[in-house]
Amino acid sequence: MTRPATRRTVLTAALAAAASVSQAAPTTAAPTTGRAQTPARGVAGRLVDNRFWTSHADWRQGEQAGTRAVTGHRPALVIAAPVGRTEYADPHTGRTAAWEYATWTSPMHRPSVPATEVIASWNARTPSGTWLQVELSGAYSDGTATPWFVMGRWSSGDGERDIRRTSVDDQTDGRSTVWTDTFSMDEPSTGLRLASYRLRLTLYRAPGTGLTPTVWRVGAMASDIPDRFTVPASTPRLARELAVPRYSQNTHVGQYPEYDDGGEAWCSPTSSQMIIEYWGRKPTAEDLAWVNPAFADPQVCHAARHTFDYQYEGCGNWPFNAAYAATYRDMNAVVTRLRSLGELENLVRAGIPAITSQSFLKEELTGAGYGTSGHLMTVVGFTAAGDVIANDPASPGNEAVRRVYRRREWENIWLRTKRYNASGNVVSGTGGVCYLYWPEHPTAAQSKALAALGIR
Repeated sequence: MTRPATRRTVLTAALAAAASVSQAAPTTAAPTTGRAQTPARGVAGRLVDNRFWTSHADWRQGEQAGTRAVTGHRPALVIAAPVGRTEYADPHTGRTAAWEYATWTSPMHRPSVPATEVIASWNARTPSGTWLQVELSGAYSDGTATPWFVMGRWSSGDGERDIRRTSVDDQTDGRSTVWTDTFSMDEPSTGLRLASYRLRLTLYRAPGTGLTPTVWRVGAMASDIPDRFTVPASTPRLARELAVPRYSQNTHVGQYPEYDDGGEAWCSPTSSQMIIEYWGRKPTAEDLAWVNPAFADPQVCHAARHTFDYQYEGCGNWPFNAAYAATYRDMNAVVTRLRSLGELENLVRAGIPAITSQSFLKEELTGAGYGTSGHLMTVVGFTAAGDVIANDPASPGNEAVRRVYRRREWENIWLRTKRYNASGNVVSGTGGVCYLYWPEHPTAAQSKALAALGIR
């Protein structure tokens, strides 16, 4: 059978015409209309660049308008004094409300590889009555500018005083487009790339209150992965299995269909919950009080609710899953890409499992028993022969979640950027996308493995 997609597989869609960029509050810049294109090439051997702002020094480097950096065991950004007030009409509740806001804009970052795709992620706490917006703008390799693109409007809660977390559709300047959670060049074959970018955080709160979002991390993964249907086979270097809890999404089929039709489509939050609990975190009894007590593993329902993207109408928004994981005590989380299975082995060796995104036909992955246009699973280890040990939530029950997949098949499925679907058409692959979650105080080995990826 074919599994439902967990996020839109629209990155290969051709744009018939440029659509107007959605305006956010505060207002964003107008789209650029320049069309001259100068090919750009990435640094040899560099396909992925990670840049995250997280230290006190990082927050002080940025351009602050009503925000301030705070110290402590987790340096953070908060509202100091709002610089303005705006109204936001929530398209998912129909409510219009006034909000005070303050902003922080990062320095311009020039990634080591001019990018065809950029995915932002953030770690924050938003008390009820607060929320945040993350935007991206930059310069193309021909020197022209992008508009400000909204990469997400996010609140950890969904109560009466909260907005509904959402991606923003129809953002394009005719040269690049934001597809749910991914900035993507429209025509990479022309050689045009994103040469630099900056991020803007806007922190919102209910007027007249002393509330504030608290942001510990914001940043992005920029990449230029070449088109490829296959990747070279790697040599096994590790035999290790991490003790990660096992949860099946299919245990929850039909439960809470308001969140992407229920558990059959919950591979992303189910995977997230497995890794969160691997690190010793879990929801409290109070957090889970809303879940029907007859349902097994209520924390999976909780994860689905708190990763749901009301515009995308699914739980597979990559940054929203990372943001959810980081709401737990002293947790860090990012969305990135790995360049090889060797990099994944290095993480597992250090004790860091990964949540990976892949798509494949049923016959391409022996033992899976299904095909998918988009699916998340957790890689928890490698056998002595180098095969991949995965906790695959697309299993009939928790006892069947642990799977061993053939190394060569799994490696190619995960790292390719192009594939053929069941109709024989060329569609996209994710090119090594994964989520990484880790505690605030990792071991020396874990810090080293993350640093090797440019993540700190």
